[in-house]
Amino acid sequence: MKTRIKELRARKNLTQAQLADKVGVRRETIVFLEKGKYNPSLKLAYLISLVLEEKMENIFIFKEEDLKLKN
Repeated sequence: MKTRIKELRARKNLTQAQLADKVGVRRETIVFLEKGKYNPSLKLAYLISLVLEEKMENIFIFKEEDLKLKN
């Protein structure tokens, strides 16, 4: 999964540590999210969307193959 967290966080002049503090996680979690190495819980994704004032679907971008349903 790809994210726009870094870009949107920069627009808000937030550091990784500040965003992490606002959503109640460690800075490393934000680092992993920004690198696409961690999929957030629904709650974390929602909290990030509140802080960044963006819809979740504008922050987290899934590849089409990630979204295919299995039979």
